[in-house]
Amino acid sequence: MLTKTPQPMMRAAVHDRYGDPDVLRVEDVDRPVPAADDVLVEVHMSTVNRTDCGFRLPRPFFVRFFSGLRRPKYRTLGTEFAGVVVGVGADVTKFEVGDRVFGVNERFGAHAEFMCVRQDVSIATMPDDRSFADMAAVADGGILAMTCLDWSGIQAGQRILIYGASGAIGTSTVQLAKHLGAHVTAVCNTANLEAVRSLGPDVVIDYTTTDFTATGETYDVVFDAVGKSSFRKCRKLVRRGGRYVSSDLGFMWQNPFLALATLKFAPKQVQMPIPKYTQDKVITLRGLVASGDFRAVIDRTYRLDQIVDATAYVETQQKTGNVLVAVALDAGHPSRGILSF
Repeated sequence: MLTKTPQPMMRAAVHDRYGDPDVLRVEDVDRPVPAADDVLVEVHMSTVNRTDCGFRLPRPFFVRFFSGLRRPKYRTLGTEFAGVVVGVGADVTKFEVGDRVFGVNERFGAHAEFMCVRQDVSIATMPDDRSFADMAAVADGGILAMTCLDWSGIQAGQRILIYGASGAIGTSTVQLAKHLGAHVTAVCNTANLEAVRSLGPDVVIDYTTTDFTATGETYDVVFDAVGKSSFRKCRKLVRRGGRYVSSDLGFMWQNPFLALATLKFAPKQVQMPIPKYTQDKVITLRGLVASGDFRAVIDRTYRLDQIVDATAYVETQQKTGNVLVAVALDAGHPSRGILSF
């Protein structure tokens, strides 16, 4: 009598309903099987970012058209990852078993020991001299920053102000803007001054002691990396012909409407860029990391079984840079290896 081979299992953070971070739990689930154009990645490091939080508790409501109307479409969250390829589909030609890889998976699944990623999306091999912790938080903030800078048209010698310079997107934008040759003014709070200064901006403003909108300075680009300001507050900072760029919808979803209203003839333009995650962008970021021109800023590292605490901390909106989740160091698997931090 033939017996069915049991499906290999793995540990994953899952949720079956929307709600606060405590809807998340870690349990054993079936290990995914790669399709023909998939690579199977053993996840060593992931992150908790605002996309994960937005899909766990969708706000505004229309996000549910992407995350699932009544219940979560993506049971296991996590977009960013760094790990090792342990299996490949029949049509995979870009990666081999044993490759160390990193990137962003828009299908989620990185809060688990294994995940499937299509070979043609935003995934690339890691530099040989970088750890999984170095690379896990590079791609998402880096690609969002690249998108905003591309849309803004910032050029060498131009002036950019970055509000929220200590977050995942902000720390990435400071570094990439400097790499492009722009004059960078970074705005953050007192606790993050030194961390932001270490990224090389030309000017750092502590918004708790200085009103950055009242300095008399003007900029070619004003970028709100955290969605906590507005075009109305920052308008006088933007030079004629310049741009106000936001990573967020803004109060009452005003930024998309302002972007349409100022599309052609307005002296000052509002933009809310739509990111496109591509393999080329991840490869570009890999090169910048390898050359020493870019690094992910890490605030804290949690184990997978601390996913509720990690998520709750991210939602305080007080993190500096990125929050890592050490999947391969989960307490349930002490033999999985030691990673460099």
